[in-house]
Amino acid sequence: MTPDFSKGLVPAVAQDADTGRVLMLAYMDQEAWDKTRETGRAWLLSRERGLWEKGATSGNTMEVVEVRLDCDLDAVLLRVRPAGPACHTGAESCFFNTPDNPSKSEARP
Repeated sequence: MTPDFSKGLVPAVAQDADTGRVLMLAYMDQEAWDKTRETGRAWLLSRERGLWEKGATSGNTMEVVEVRLDCDLDAVLLRVRPAGPACHTGAESCFFNTPDNPSKSEARP
C-alpha cells in the first residue's frame, strides 16, 4: 500500500517511536516515499531544498522503524528513532511554540 500522490504532496508527520512525541511535519512526494522505503531513513521534500534526507548534513538523521498511512492514504506517519534534535533550531521537536501562553514555550537552544 502506498500514499495517494494523485493530488500532489502528502503531509508526513515524524513521531518518536519510543516516546510518542511528535517531532516535525514535512511533506513527501513519490520520490521521497520511495527513498524512505528503500533506505529506512526519512527523506522529505522541501520548497527550498527539494528532495533531502533528514539530517544528512547535521547528523540528526531519523531511522524509520514503522510507517503508517491514514484512512484516505493522503497522510503519512513516520515512527522514527531520531539521532538528534528534529528541529533546525536545535530543539527536540519543532512543536514548541504555544500561541496562548508564550511563556510555556520550550526554550530554544
